[in-house]
Amino acid sequence: MEPRRNDIDDMIVHEKMQAALEYQNEAWADGMADGIEPEIIADAAFALAMRESIRLHGEDGVEAILDQLRERMLAGEFSPQRIVQ
Repeated sequence: MEPRRNDIDDMIVHEKMQAALEYQNEAWADGMADGIEPEIIADAAFALAMRESIRLHGEDGVEAILDQLRERMLAGEFSPQRIVQ
């Protein structure tokens, strides 16, 4: 059985997300190596993500994204103690 189109699209998005996370991890490590505090790196990452997201989706679209992120955060998705099985 061949994968459906949506399955392939989902796999591509997942692979791109993994690559993007690797780039982010490298940038984070470089900043830390240069002596930038993690709080400053995180704030800069949020600011850049917000600007780019608003450019792409507008303020109303980003508000909806933030609502979804809040739900995911409250569900523990981003917790460092979370164990993925």
